[in-house]
Amino acid sequence: MDDASKLIEARDFLIRHREDYTRAWEGFRWPQLETFNWALDYFDRIARDEDRLALWLVDEEGGEDRLTYAEMRERSNRVANYLRGLGVGRGDSALVMLENVVELWETMLALIKLGAVIIPATTLLSRKDLEDRLQRGEVRHLLVGSEHADKFAGLAEGLTRIAVGDTVAGWHAFDDAYAAPAEFEPDGPTRADDPMLLYFTSGTTSRPKLVLHSHQTYPVGSLSTMYWIGLQPDDVHFNVSSPGWAKHAWSSFFAPWDAGCTIFVFRQARFSAPETLRTIADKGVTSLCAPPTVWRLLIQENLGDYRTRLRSLVSAGEPLNPEVIKRVESAWGLTIRDGYGQTETTAQIGNTPGQPLHPGSMGRPLPGYRVALLDPDGHEADEGEIALALDPRPMGLMQGYRGDPERTRAAIGSHWYRTGDVARRDAEGYYWYVGRADDVFKSSDYRISPFELESVLIEHEAVAEAAVVPSPDPRRLNVPKAYLVLRRGQEPDAATARSIFAFARERLAPYQRIRRLEFMELPKTVSGKIRRVELRRHAEHEAGPGEFREEDLDR
Repeated sequence: MDDASKLIEARDFLIRHREDYTRAWEGFRWPQLETFNWALDYFDRIARDEDRLALWLVDEEGGEDRLTYAEMRERSNRVANYLRGLGVGRGDSALVMLENVVELWETMLALIKLGAVIIPATTLLSRKDLEDRLQRGEVRHLLVGSEHADKFAGLAEGLTRIAVGDTVAGWHAFDDAYAAPAEFEPDGPTRADDPMLLYFTSGTTSRPKLVLHSHQTYPVGSLSTMYWIGLQPDDVHFNVSSPGWAKHAWSSFFAPWDAGCTIFVFRQARFSAPETLRTIADKGVTSLCAPPTVWRLLIQENLGDYRTRLRSLVSAGEPLNPEVIKRVESAWGLTIRDGYGQTETTAQIGNTPGQPLHPGSMGRPLPGYRVALLDPDGHEADEGEIALALDPRPMGLMQGYRGDPERTRAAIGSHWYRTGDVARRDAEGYYWYVGRADDVFKSSDYRISPFELESVLIEHEAVAEAAVVPSPDPRRLNVPKAYLVLRRGQEPDAATARSIFAFARERLAPYQRIRRLEFMELPKTVSGKIRRVELRRHAEHEAGPGEFREEDLDR
């Protein structure tokens, strides 16, 4: 059996047992691959003469791009031939900075076919970020939206520069690619462990790490993500995500096309919950994946007003609070299934279709992953750091941190890959997120999980978002301080603070009580994750005029 057939066999096994978690987890085996190029050996195979819709992009003005699998195969062949003519070769690093445009998917397929190393980049990067990526990523080629070309002024000397969109002086025009030959012949075989993707992590607490993935770790490893989402060949799958981040590759590229379904994107300059919901209903989207930030915006609308064809809802990126799950379920009769993974991996843990759900839980280990919780001494426990068994090594795990053998050795040991995240496991084998190992803190010698407190706070009718960090206290060492974003129409005043304190006090153990709070916009990384390190620094300073203390309001 050739390697592509092995992938198809593994995929079909998971789709066949989509709602039989036990059978899927116990019976699944990663395909053993040697020579494998996902775009050539798998995508082109399923795409040849296939008129099913592969990509469907919709603009807020009503414009649409609809491309079949066969069209994507041919167009990416033309792009690959064009890029090879410009000198893009096997092993070359190419930085890709594009919005959700057709050319993004064509470029990704083309670069994979060429054996180049793709460095996805969000359009939100600063000049300093770009300098770091160009230098440490050893970039040789740029594929950039023409509207962003100016960001590379003075940085791109000696690099192949290709502009997508309008003509840019000194840059090659991407549109010339469509005149290249429609058939592509590779210059040789691709090994399954050849490098393919290089991600710069979002750096919530430190300089971004360089996460290196191969031709099998993300493309084939995404079978676990496909299973968690529950994708089927007839799905129209919408992942609310921006290019440049691992979640976009997870859920807007590999997992949907592994399943052979349609990738759907709604493009809007500024996110609008009502417009997003109308589009989901009007276009017949059947599968929706969104981060908690988006779900929290959606539930502020009257979801019951939108008659959709949705049959699958998932969330990832950060833990989803149970209150959000409850509100969506009451409106649509569908439960958002949370999942967990990292840039370093595909989906590791998730609530899968057809299985009992425990709202607030991340779910259970996904097929292909064996998960343990390790205590500080490295022993297995019911609460501890999430770790992946390496015998056998899960295919969705990165190759390592490029250029940083010390960090790689610290994360990938002889027996375990350590995630840096802490969770607990209940008697039924479901995992519950506690927090990053460096987010959990002590108060009066009690261990505090910020996520547990945040899940309570977001149930208050005035609260849209919450982040809890330690605030120094002379008697208790630290006390929990909440930084809160309020819902529309709510006032950031003492009355609101008093109401929130009382609400939390009724629902939390005494040692968990929120003692201080402040209303403010939460600092976030360009990928949308809360920068808790900034909040911890802020909480270390003397109380400012915007801080409310429980003891003051109780007087």
